[in-house]
Amino acid sequence: MRIAIPLADDKLAAHFGHCASFAMLDIDREQGKILKREDVPAPPHTPGLLPPWMAERGVNLIIAGGMGRRAIELFVDHNIRVILGAPSDSPEKLALDYMADKLTVGMNPCDH
Repeated sequence: MRIAIPLADDKLAAHFGHCASFAMLDIDREQGKILKREDVPAPPHTPGLLPPWMAERGVNLIIAGGMGRRAIELFVDHNIRVILGAPSDSPEKLALDYMADKLTVGMNPCDH
């Protein structure tokens, strides 16, 4: 499984579509291990670009702080699950909490 997390100062960025890069973590959920982390520069912000871009890179899940409603729909159309309202922690902590079913999330701060 591959998780994408938007980055700002090596922690989860508050707004998904305006981050400079993404941490892409390959995980083994059964073993609860992170197998690999790759930081990838984000492409230019263009509506509708990120869902196919993420799908091409094998992303199955996005952990984010906030994301617009239409973006969520586009990711779902590309078979990418989205978890919103995550705290601004390191990608590794977020992935480990997710694998342990301990990821605490709040509200989606985006309303567009």
